[in-house]
Amino acid sequence: MSEPTDPMGNFHDKIDLAEQMLPLLGQLHREKNVVTSIFGRLLENVTAIDIIKSHRFARRLLDEPLPLKETLPIVQALTAMDISTASIDIARLAQRYRGVDEPLERFLEQELADIIGVKPEQSSTDVVLYGFGRIGRLLARILIGREGRGLGVHLRAIVVRKKSADDIDKRASLLRRDSVHGPFNGTITIDYDNDIIWANGTPIQMIYSDDPASIDYTAYGINDAVVVDNTGRWRDEAGLRQHLQSTGVAKVVLTAPGKGNLKNVVYGINHDIIDDDDEIITAASCTTNAITPVLKVVNDRYGVQYGHVETVHSFTNDQNLIDNFHKGPRRGRGATLNMVLTETGAAKAVSKALPELEGKLTGNAIRVPTPDVSMAVLNLTLDKPCDAEEINTYLRNVSLQSDLRQQIGYIKSPEVVSTDFVGTTNAGIVDGLATITQGNHVVLYVWYDNEFGYSNQVIRIVEHIAGARPVVVPKRESIENL
Repeated sequence: MSEPTDPMGNFHDKIDLAEQMLPLLGQLHREKNVVTSIFGRLLENVTAIDIIKSHRFARRLLDEPLPLKETLPIVQALTAMDISTASIDIARLAQRYRGVDEPLERFLEQELADIIGVKPEQSSTDVVLYGFGRIGRLLARILIGREGRGLGVHLRAIVVRKKSADDIDKRASLLRRDSVHGPFNGTITIDYDNDIIWANGTPIQMIYSDDPASIDYTAYGINDAVVVDNTGRWRDEAGLRQHLQSTGVAKVVLTAPGKGNLKNVVYGINHDIIDDDDEIITAASCTTNAITPVLKVVNDRYGVQYGHVETVHSFTNDQNLIDNFHKGPRRGRGATLNMVLTETGAAKAVSKALPELEGKLTGNAIRVPTPDVSMAVLNLTLDKPCDAEEINTYLRNVSLQSDLRQQIGYIKSPEVVSTDFVGTTNAGIVDGLATITQGNHVVLYVWYDNEFGYSNQVIRIVEHIAGARPVVVPKRESIENL
């Protein structure tokens, strides 16, 4: 009997290469404010095992795992280069370098010409979280994890209503421990004298108030801040404009669909409608963010005549745990015991980001007894026929190579279930094995972490407003070229 061999090669050799890479990735982040990835999978706060898994993920594009011996020299070279803030996909650089007959350093100088020797403006934008619920705490985790060299966006304060004498202890504990997303990656301490939560060296001021219009943020050294309202209490311009009456506030972002003429933004689709003089922006809903990118690329390639969106959505804090009075229909029934049919405005909201789909979509929702991760079923009639393999190949390429890579993910596995998508950063992930086609009719199944994926979309809007989105290297493909 022959000796068994690991199809990925010697695992201990891979661990050695990954461990060599770890401190270099940290150095790039701390000293150059550079974020690295493997075909979009971020290499932030990772372990050696995470790095190996990311390289194995590359087989979706290369049809084989990406060897660490190809990427380690690139990371080593990057640390010695005079580069500025950027998001660098080292897998795509490795892929492009294959077959190139010139020194790696010269190749990288050509590929990274736009960010070599460029000195970024020494500016930063203060961020205040108004509310600290499910979305607020995930926004905090993301912002804390992106602290770099003092550039970009920085979490400065959290505003809540004080509910008990030990309020700050409970808030810190909820940030530290999460039943769905796991423990906070780092350390958290409390400065009781100054009402400050320290998270991985970042001081976060707790401000206790129930009036968004009367806070003097400048008293805490906060100026021209972006306030992210994640309470859901105010969704129209009059309500949200209260934040702008406080001293030290420049912009407001709402983590919900806005009412009236407020701009509803799905990052990656219509964030270019944000003007410098816009004071209030809304980030639409988690479902709208999940389905709009997929609907856009399908409509661009095949045309959508009409369709129906059915969301299978995890229960939310708005529902009752057990049967009790609720002002909304059906939501008073126990969330952990029932599937609850309810309405969703996500299908209609799509047209605010994609006017070409106005009046073409209907929608409904079923709340189910899971705490996180939802699914949208897109039942579409197209202008022209397609088969499952064709549309799946297109969506797979979009997810790996296009400028919508952060919004659209793709997976093709017969064993994945909802918990496998907890913590995913894409707005939505197409399940390729579930795709159904018949003539010009297609049914697509899109998973989405309605908490974490959506929170990442909100942060992308905040960074865009602050002018803090990093340069992407190499440049991604436009949808038209796929």
